[in-house]
Order: sequence, then structure tokens, then C-alpha cells
Amino acid sequence: MSDSIRTAIAEADGGEPLAELRALTALHAVLARAEAEQVRRARGAGYSWVAIADALGVSRQAVHKKYGRR
Repeated sequence: MSDSIRTAIAEADGGEPLAELRALTALHAVLARAEAEQVRRARGAGYSWVAIADALGVSRQAVHKKYGRR
């Protein structure tokens, strides 16, 4: 787990609700970038959209729509 994820989780634990929401928003952005990077790496390594979709727990169509044109 990256330091930025650890920091965002720590900041979202038991504090003021609006501060927690900001921390969770930051965490979401970090996770979205990490997911996109891993999808790019998987495609570069030759994995199919079906395999990537299965790993993400979504349909092939959903993952291709989200990442297929990047």
C-alpha cells in the first residue's frame, strides 16, 4: 500500500465528517489512478479485457468502456 493511501486512510479515521469526506475524496483519486495504471500494465502484458474485467469484478464491456480508448 502506498504512503498516500495510508495517509488518506489515517486522515479519514474518526475525525470531523467534512474533513473525512475530503480525505476519502483524495483516497478515491489515488485508487482511481492506481487502477488505471494496473489496467494499462495488464494490457501491456497481454491480458485480455475479460481477464482484467474479472479481476475488477465488472463486465468486459464496462472495463473496455472505461479504459479501452486511453
